[in-house]
Amino acid sequence: MKTILILALLTANGAYAQATSNWENSPQKWENNAQNWENSPRNWENSSQNWENSKQNYNSTNGIYDQRGNRTGYEVKSPSGTVNRFDNDGNRTGYRGR
Repeated sequence: MKTILILALLTANGAYAQATSNWENSPQKWENNAQNWENSPRNWENSSQNWENSKQNYNSTNGIYDQRGNRTGYEVKSPSGTVNRFDNDGNRTGYRGR
């Protein structure tokens, strides 16, 4: 019985540690949340209409390309440190927490 209790406690602590270590990348964290203005495609800094993000700007330094060299989108770093990914139409497709 002691072995089962100890095993249950270790498993619970491991699950808790896993959950807390993923908080930096969680969409529930405000810095990563799509509702945060810094991450919104309606924010000019993130907009596909902004020349810095435009697929027509061949000098853009934030483009994302596939293995064939086709541009699939762009990345923008928010002031809070989250890196947002957008497709070429300005739809947020993902992020990387700071």
